[in-house]
Amino acid sequence: MSTCDIKIWRTWALAITHEAGAYTEQKFNAEKTGGEPVIPSPNLDTDLVMACDRLADVLIKAYKNPIKIQIDIARYSKLISPKNTGHNEEKEEKLLERCPPGHEGTKVVDKPATIIDVSGTIIAWYLPDALTETTQKEIRAATNLLGPSLEKKWLGKCWVNSRMHQFISGMVSQGHENLSDPEVSASLKGPSSENILKAIARPAAIASAALRVMHPQQYFAGLRALSHLGDKAVSKELPQMPETLQYWASVFNSLSIISNRETPNHRDHLSIPECFDILTTMGNYSNARMRRIVRHGVDGGEGDRIAWAWYMRDSVHIYAGVPSCGWAMVEGHILSTV
Repeated sequence: MSTCDIKIWRTWALAITHEAGAYTEQKFNAEKTGGEPVIPSPNLDTDLVMACDRLADVLIKAYKNPIKIQIDIARYSKLISPKNTGHNEEKEEKLLERCPPGHEGTKVVDKPATIIDVSGTIIAWYLPDALTETTQKEIRAATNLLGPSLEKKWLGKCWVNSRMHQFISGMVSQGHENLSDPEVSASLKGPSSENILKAIARPAAIASAALRVMHPQQYFAGLRALSHLGDKAVSKELPQMPETLQYWASVFNSLSIISNRETPNHRDHLSIPECFDILTTMGNYSNARMRRIVRHGVDGGEGDRIAWAWYMRDSVHIYAGVPSCGWAMVEGHILSTV
C-alpha cells in the first residue's frame, strides 16, 4: 500500500505511534520468520519498547494458534442491516439459520488465538496478557481523570450502567452519522483535554501497533484519514481540531471508555464491517463473552472492570476521502509496508 500521500507532522503524537507500529511489525515478522533481531527507534522510550515487545510476543502466539469455524463472514455481514444493533434475539436466530456457523459448539478460548472463517478471513484476534503492568497502570490513571462519572456504582448485586465517554468526534450527532464538518467531542473541549490526551497516548500507541500487524490496510487507512483530516482542519479552521490532532496518538478515530458497565449482547453497527475494533480490558472480572461471531457483551456481577473500545467511524473516512479497506486475510495479511 502506498503511503506517499500520508503526511504526519513530527510534532504530532501520532508520529511516535507510527514508529511504535513499525517496530512491532518488524519484531513480529522477525519472530515469524526467524529473522535478525530488530533494533527499536531511539525515539521510543523504554516503557514503550517493552510494551511493543510484549505485544509482538502475544501476536505471534495468536498467529500460530488459528481456530477455524465454518462460516463465511463476508456473506454473513451482507445479511446484517446497518441499523441492526444485535439486540433482537429473534432476528439473530433467523440470521443464524440463513448463515449457520457450523457445529463447533461453545468454545472457551484462554490462550492467544486468531478466529478464521472458511475463506481464510481473520474474524478476530484474542490477545490475553498483551499489556505490560506499566500500560495497565496508565490505563487506570487515564480512566481516573474522567472523575466521578466513571466511579463504581452498585444496586444490590447488579451493576448499574455507568457512563461511557466518547473522545474524538466523528460526524456524530445523537448517535446518527452525517456528513457535516467533524468537531472535537465534548470530553475534549474542557481544560483537562490536553492532560487526558497525553495520558492515553501510550495505550493508544499499543492498540495502533497491534492493528498494524493484525490489519495493515486498516492501519494505513486510519493513518491516511487523520492526515487528511489534519489538512482540512487547518484549511477550514475547524475549532480545536488541529490542537486535538496534535496530541491524538491513535490511528483509530474514536474511543469509548467504559467502567463497570453491564452490557447486553450487541453489535457495533456504526463500525466498518471489514475493520477491526480493538477492545482493551483490564481488572478483576468474569462473565465477558464473545458469541455469535461479532456480538459481544458483559454480564453484571462482582469485579472491577475497565474497557477501552477503539474503533473507526466510516463517516470520518468518507469525509477525509479515504477508500474502504478489505477484510484481513490469513495469507498476505502481513503486507510490505513503508
